[in-house]
Amino acid sequence: MKEALEKIIAEVREHAPGLDNRAAFEAYKATIQGPHGSLTAVMKSMGKVPKEDKPAMGKLINEAKGAVTEALSAALAGIEAAELTAKLGPAIDPTLPASEPVRGSLHPIAQVREEMVALFQRIGFSVAEATEVETEHYCFDALNIPQDHPARDMQDSYYLPDELHMENVGKHADEKYLLRTHTSTVQIRTMLERKPPIRIIAPGRCFRRDTPDATHSANFHQIEGLYVDREVTLTDLKATLDHFVKTIFGAKARTRLRPSFFPFTEPSFEMDFYSPDLGKLSNKWLEIMGCGMVDPEVFKSVGIDPEVYTGFAFGMGIERIAMILQGVDDIRYYYQNDLRFLKQFA
Repeated sequence: MKEALEKIIAEVREHAPGLDNRAAFEAYKATIQGPHGSLTAVMKSMGKVPKEDKPAMGKLINEAKGAVTEALSAALAGIEAAELTAKLGPAIDPTLPASEPVRGSLHPIAQVREEMVALFQRIGFSVAEATEVETEHYCFDALNIPQDHPARDMQDSYYLPDELHMENVGKHADEKYLLRTHTSTVQIRTMLERKPPIRIIAPGRCFRRDTPDATHSANFHQIEGLYVDREVTLTDLKATLDHFVKTIFGAKARTRLRPSFFPFTEPSFEMDFYSPDLGKLSNKWLEIMGCGMVDPEVFKSVGIDPEVYTGFAFGMGIERIAMILQGVDDIRYYYQNDLRFLKQFA
């Protein structure tokens, strides 16, 4: 029996290191330690060993089991290491330069917003922000929007349930709350907090109950401007907007003001522009914003004397400007999170 055990140990130590895959290892292990394996057969023969020789033979069998297990474990470790190496691929050369990290980029709308903000900051405007949840007072009343104006209807505005009372939104706690429909609310809050002169722009998200299509979205972005001081005139408004258009769309761009109506400005205008540098949109008059001189009633609602101060205001959709600059013909592309679309503007 001793010779048989030594032969098994020698065979395992010689054969096991050459096993190169898990299937071959398991098959070979079964020939040694399986139910019909050679080592198992020797262990079963212990019943024929004389009683006085069993302690010595038991010791030999245990030593043989340990030697076989050690050899097989070493072989399995080598197979596992080879499998891991195959998964990891070729070894890394630490002397090679690192690969470039994947870099993100601003969303196309954010890119245009930052460009517009930087433009107005260069000519003296500061950025003002406020909450997206507002009361009717800041969204409508203070802007001289009458009670029967369509913007107050449920189909145009997102009103919050009465039980969702929002703390610290405004002083008019008895009013309904809604998601702001324009960033003009920032103008009202700024005029209540500061004394003229005031020169701000207010970029931010707005919400209206629009059915999404190529040019409308229930969630969109606006940027509005306000300038209040002594002797601010319509000429100042026209010069400011001309500078904006020529900077954004090219020095050859031209603008025109068309009379319109807004409750918070008087007189009010729609502003169009055209440029020869817009591809298929070249030399076409395109409407891009509303503007006008601040209505005296708005000044009265925020405690500014309209006999002393005048001002102008304007507002435009950031998506509208982005679509013209980037050649996008459907506003919904901006909100679909399709990387194939977004990477074009990285």
